[in-house]
Amino acid sequence: MAEKASNWFFLIHILLQILKIHAKVPAIIVFGDSSVDAGNNNAISTVLKSNFEPYGRDFFGRKATGRFSNGRIPTDFISEAFGLKPTIPAYLDPSYSIKDFATGVCFASAGTGYDNATSDVLSVIPFWKELEYYKQYQKDLRCYLGNEKANEVLKEALYLLSIGTNDFLENYYIIPDGRSSEYSIEEYQNFLAGIAKDFVTQLYNLGARKISIGGLPPMGCLPLERTTNILSGSECIEEYNDVAKQFNEKLKGLVEELKVKLTGASLVYSDPYGILYDMIQNPISFGFEYAAVACCGTGLFEMGYLCDKLSPFTCSDANKYVFWDSFHPTEKTNGIIADHAVKGPLAQFLY
Repeated sequence: MAEKASNWFFLIHILLQILKIHAKVPAIIVFGDSSVDAGNNNAISTVLKSNFEPYGRDFFGRKATGRFSNGRIPTDFISEAFGLKPTIPAYLDPSYSIKDFATGVCFASAGTGYDNATSDVLSVIPFWKELEYYKQYQKDLRCYLGNEKANEVLKEALYLLSIGTNDFLENYYIIPDGRSSEYSIEEYQNFLAGIAKDFVTQLYNLGARKISIGGLPPMGCLPLERTTNILSGSECIEEYNDVAKQFNEKLKGLVEELKVKLTGASLVYSDPYGILYDMIQNPISFGFEYAAVACCGTGLFEMGYLCDKLSPFTCSDANKYVFWDSFHPTEKTNGIIADHAVKGPLAQFLY
């Protein structure tokens, strides 16, 4: 009997330790673009949506939620890894309430960027508006939990930012007489980094203390960009990759700067570039077969409404592909990226 009691006490001790670890992050709060949008664009008037088949075909209940993937996105996996729910709901989804948002909420909008001009391109939610939604969320959370409990959640929550690709691929390099006529590429990078700095500082002033700033992926290797590079054999556009790496270095420097300025804040830089580039260059070693083309449609240019359920070309097994559509990773890829982040820069928030 004594031995059984001892075993029970040991199990209870382990359980309490697990709960203690997970309790360090009571909620995950997400800002950004389509890389982390859980469906906010469903609620606004824009052509950039994904709340239809075949999007979501590998999601729980085969539901197309507005996530730009065949299944879950990185922030969903991160939430689960922190002992929270397996999916983070979109703030503008009417099927959820503050009760659901209390442990995680997503304010991201596909197609947006740091630059307000980027959100104007496809009429999506600007980055500053995401912060306004967050302010309303704070008020609602305080009404729901009470001031003391809500403030504790807001302080201990993990804030994830993933944004910036659209500023370059949808804005700077595409629009004639746009930002490229106003800024050199380095000036534009500095302009965006300044917006990131202001945003994080505002988050801090609103009570956030655990913040992860995500870098850019190897955007020259996205299938859509490789398709436009057909004259060079559909290889990655190295100019775009170089810009992503340069901007990521600026974000790293920003994190170090803010660590000094924002007393009591824990800031980290989360880098998707390296792990995604490795998957693209060595797909077989990660269990993939295809990295140059995507699963949906021909895999060359389809995204959003062009990714149609009636396309006879869409692959039957997305797990063989690094990319789901011409711009966004598959669920399998998202899981690997999330695991890399949790075991890397985000690990300090687990223990």
